Amino acid sequence: MQRRAGSPLLVAVGIVAVGLLAGCSSGGTTTPSATTTETVTATPTSAPTPSPSSAASGSASSPSASGGSSGGSSGAGSAGAGSSACATSSLAGSIEAGSGGAAGSTYVHLVLRNTGSSTCTLQGWPGVSFVGDTNGTQIGNAATLDRAVPHPTVTLASGQEAVAPLKVTNSENYPESTCDPTSPDGFRVYPPGSKESLFVPYTAFAACRSEDVTELDVQAFVPAGQAAD
Repeated sequence: MQRRAGSPLLVAVGIVAVGLLAGCSSGGTTTPSATTTETVTATPTSAPTPSPSSAASGSASSPSASGGSSGGSSGAGSAGAGSSACATSSLAGSIEAGSGGAAGSTYVHLVLRNTGSSTCTLQGWPGVSFVGDTNGTQIGNAATLDRAVPHPTVTLASGQEAVAPLKVTNSENYPESTCDPTSPDGFRVYPPGSKESLFVPYTAFAACRSEDVTELDVQAFVPAGQAAD
């Protein structure tokens, strides 16, 4: 009888022990889980924080470097300012005798002088046409460009001149009905690359009003004294 009575007691104790072990096991699982969650949350929060700071710091140093570059550029710009293209407002034009030309045409020199206080440059061909009627009205066609000749960059200090040989075909070469000649006031001249023109008075030639005739042919500017024609 005692053996039978002791048996249920041991069973009961065993059940309680199993319950306690189950409870401990469950508590052990929850604790690591909570710890893991806190670790995962803390890591992304702290990682991005320094990243924006570093980016801002990098951005701040970039403008600083640009500012240094800009200062250097400004110095280079000042050095290049003396060799910038001559403004039309700082040029004066005139016509001088050229090589004389061949039969049926005459070469004269279109001269541009730097009247400004700064050194400037001319490079290429001018735009040239006859004008008249005392109001700058263009007469006939503008000059064709002789591209077979050199076209150096001509640097002009204040007071210096550049020369573009200009060939003028004699109006007498054409029938009067074809040419429709008139006496011009001079030439309208556009310096190379400029949209502003200047007037150069000259009345020694007759100009053809007809657009069927092109009397003028111009070479590129060269330094004074170096024109071939």
